[in-house]
Amino acid sequence: MDSVYCHTNWAARDLEGVSLPLLADFQPRGAVASLYGLYLEKAGITDRATVVIDKDGIVRHVSSVTPSGQRNADDLLALCVEIDGKHGFDGDTPAMEGPPRPGRLELYFHNKCAFSRNVLGAIKNMRLEGAVDLHDVLADPKEMDALIELAGKKQVPCLVVDGKPMHESKDINRFLYEAFCG
Repeated sequence: MDSVYCHTNWAARDLEGVSLPLLADFQPRGAVASLYGLYLEKAGITDRATVVIDKDGIVRHVSSVTPSGQRNADDLLALCVEIDGKHGFDGDTPAMEGPPRPGRLELYFHNKCAFSRNVLGAIKNMRLEGAVDLHDVLADPKEMDALIELAGKKQVPCLVVDGKPMHESKDINRFLYEAFCG
């Protein structure tokens, strides 16, 4: 259970994005991993393990590849398909009622900003590329002018939701998750 930053990189690099939450167990350090017997107290780290929990909250699988091991995404997918088959899940997901979707979304960013890259990674991981209009303020000076006019300042990232600016990557990521995935 790595930090959200490790998960963002892993999901983007190895999984080509992921649209479900991955558990981070940063503070209190190892609290959740300890519940599953996966916190290595002497080393002060969490074992590199996979825990598959079904929609009813039942743990269906736990395995470890040790802290230095590698997981294979194709093997994990096959495992989940096998577990679904054993427990009567047919793969048909019913439509979920959720909060109303926001209207127009625009993200003002630049790639030299780590916070902007964090939000761009979250957008990719949640597969929202088509739902958010992207405006690179360094690539096009007109985009910077538009940002200043909308938000009153040059700060990126800035998510504009129906004309209202939102700053702070953590708030933006939380908003996107709750609006589209939560």
